Amino acid sequence: MTVIIAEAGVNHNGKADLAFALIDEAHKAGADIVKFQTFKAENLVTGAAQQARYQQVNTQRPESQLAMLKRLELTYDTHHQLIGHCHSLGIGFMSTAFDHESLVFLTQTLGLTTLKIASGELTNAPLLLAHARTGCKLIVSTGMATLADIESALGVIAFGCIAEQNAEPSMKAFEMAYASAEGQQALKEKVTLLHCTTEYPAPFDEINLRAMDTLHRAFDLPAGYSDHSEGIAVPLAAVARGAQVIEKHFTLDKNLPGPDHKASLNPVELQTMVSAIRQIDVALGSPIKSPSASEYNNRKVARKCLVAACDIPKGTQFTSSNMAVKRAGEGLSPYEYWRVLGTMANRQYTSGECIVD
Repeated sequence: MTVIIAEAGVNHNGKADLAFALIDEAHKAGADIVKFQTFKAENLVTGAAQQARYQQVNTQRPESQLAMLKRLELTYDTHHQLIGHCHSLGIGFMSTAFDHESLVFLTQTLGLTTLKIASGELTNAPLLLAHARTGCKLIVSTGMATLADIESALGVIAFGCIAEQNAEPSMKAFEMAYASAEGQQALKEKVTLLHCTTEYPAPFDEINLRAMDTLHRAFDLPAGYSDHSEGIAVPLAAVARGAQVIEKHFTLDKNLPGPDHKASLNPVELQTMVSAIRQIDVALGSPIKSPSASEYNNRKVARKCLVAACDIPKGTQFTSSNMAVKRAGEGLSPYEYWRVLGTMANRQYTSGECIVD
């Protein structure tokens, strides 16, 4: 079954009550996991860092990234309350760490065993290494990346998984770890890659969903899709193409102030997406082509057999004139037509009766 991550992200606007409400909606929709973002703004950006274009458009509030992110932080105490609420509902809690302090908090204090690495951190080798050394399973988004970027990141992760804690990190060490059988095995056990287009909303002609297949083939790792497009069409298509994980932003109200609300699903849309994905999961079924249980019951009425086109006395030769192929019940398969043609009827047939000779 596809793992569905409902990405609350920063759509709580820094308010605990909105964060709790987002968890409730993710649980109501049937998502497997609700995911937040954990960071200290001062550790994430400098005062000179400007907003991305989509953030400027969506917030309509000219300010630095630092000022915007400060308003979107959640306290550590709130994190404790949120994970407790998730546990009480039976939905998974996950968060993305954007700095080392946050990573330590998520793993050593909250005890998370699966972590999400954001697309923007794919080239942040020190943070990648710290993630790998936690021993957690890693879901890695690949927005803005080339295959070379991803291979380099996987080299860091492989090194972090298999090297001793005191081993000296270096480009050569990363490459050797990635090339080793031990490193490849560690990646297979720990890493899932997510195709992603880092734009909010992502234009449909820039999704390139087939690249998800490329990730799986190129790195022989489980692949999924982190979606920033409008609506639910693309994540549903990704599931049909074999995505093992779907991540999708959602909000309580698309009109709330903040950078990500407009590119997010509302609660009803989230429910619709989750329901549709569950239907697709079931519909994908088995790769073996054979009649289903219900089809066996329909074969008698849907398939045709040899029937008498008119009354056929016993001893009469079967011809193309007195035989027909029609839906009639259980009789000889039409494949038997040529065998029967020219033989004599062993019994009398009335018009429309199944031929059984």
